[in-house]
Amino acid sequence: MTERAQKIWDTYINGYSEALMTPVEDFATYLDEDSRKIIASVLRETINQLQQSPGVIMCADVLELCEELEAL
Repeated sequence: MTERAQKIWDTYINGYSEALMTPVEDFATYLDEDSRKIIASVLRETINQLQQSPGVIMCADVLELCEELEAL
């Protein structure tokens, strides 16, 4: 796993831990096939929603979308 992928996975696991109010150590944190597919699907849909023109996505747009998701 690349360092970038590992950081994304760690963020996912830490968020899961916080949402469940359960320490990370208390549940399995392995990267299973379903979790990989879910994370990849979310990233692809993020790109699909933010593409203003082929190949160009602004960081500010990603951050704005994060705020919108958190507000749901």
